[in-house]
Amino acid sequence: MQIFKVFRAAEWAQMQQDGRTLGAPIDLADSYIHFSTAEQLPVTLSKHFANEDGLVLLACDPHAMAPDLRWEPSRGGALFPHLYRALTLSDILWSRPIALTDDGHVTGIAP
Repeated sequence: MQIFKVFRAAEWAQMQQDGRTLGAPIDLADSYIHFSTAEQLPVTLSKHFANEDGLVLLACDPHAMAPDLRWEPSRGGALFPHLYRALTLSDILWSRPIALTDDGHVTGIAP
């Protein structure tokens, strides 16, 4: 199983430069880094990134980030992965751009 983080291009570029990040503005405000499962990803994109182009999808292994990763209730009571430390480049399994089409974001991830 993989979990996913969505970054704007500038956020991803800054992380690549620094080798780590404490996350996007919402992550900084909440004091943890928000992730989504494959099933949660479409709603995350539509709710927080509607019509935004230039997004990047990062995949991570939740087991490799334990014990700093907690599964906590969020939207509708569903458990979401939250990382309570900096995200490092070594945490990332792969990254790729998220396409924006007339029908919305296309991640290539099957829920």
